[in-house]
Amino acid sequence: MSDLRELYQEMILDHNRSPHHFHELADANRTARGNNPLCGDQLTVYLKLNQDKINAISFLGSGCAISKASASMMTDALQGKTKHEALQLFEVFHKMVTGHTELADPSKMGKLAVFSGVAEYPARVKCASLAWHTMKSALEGSDAIVSTETGE
Repeated sequence: MSDLRELYQEMILDHNRSPHHFHELADANRTARGNNPLCGDQLTVYLKLNQDKINAISFLGSGCAISKASASMMTDALQGKTKHEALQLFEVFHKMVTGHTELADPSKMGKLAVFSGVAEYPARVKCASLAWHTMKSALEGSDAIVSTETGE
């Protein structure tokens, strides 16, 4: 295993053990729930939007290490972003984890690049992308539960 791959694996395990922003956001004005029935991942994303800016984001839930680490690192990446910036990052992240690296250069993803290897394991793509789809649903104000089995 390469040193970089080992580092990425360790970062994912660290975020799984000690997830960032892992709490209910009491004053959230947007929430969405997500479910990945294939792996058992379930989470809720909480957003506090002020006009077009994400003032706070958090999550709660349970799932595999990749799912929890992805949600943790997503909340780190999106603090203070505008809705437009968050949706752009969603698109690039999704392309990266689905192996479309010609459209999403992992070297420009910062710490989120740890998930670039997920593309090699198709069963894990839904684990890595669940929090992102759930965040997108919260931004859009949808009340529907996001399921990895109803769309990508």
